[in-house]
Amino acid sequence: MDIKKLLGKRLKEIRKYRKITQEQVAEFVGIETPSISNIENGKYFPTAENLDKILKILDVKPNDIFTFESLSDKDELIKEMLTSMQQDENLTKIMYKFYMAVKY
Repeated sequence: MDIKKLLGKRLKEIRKYRKITQEQVAEFVGIETPSISNIENGKYFPTAENLDKILKILDVKPNDIFTFESLSDKDELIKEMLTSMQQDENLTKIMYKFYMAVKY
């Protein structure tokens, strides 16, 4: 997959995760909605100025969009964590300590 498609997919993923519409992004950036669609579909790169605005509305840092790992939904995350903890007792203890530290 080329960098334009990866970047577009990542921006779309974050936008949807944040429950922001393409229309809202387009209005904030000052471009047409089809342009946001073309960026998300990997047809075009955003300009540096537009990318900066997109990052602001998505509330992310540049390194967040260039980490091309998918944001999983809650059930996938839980399944992955449970599987990992079942395979590694030390990880289970670490996760429990973390849980106890943040649960209140």
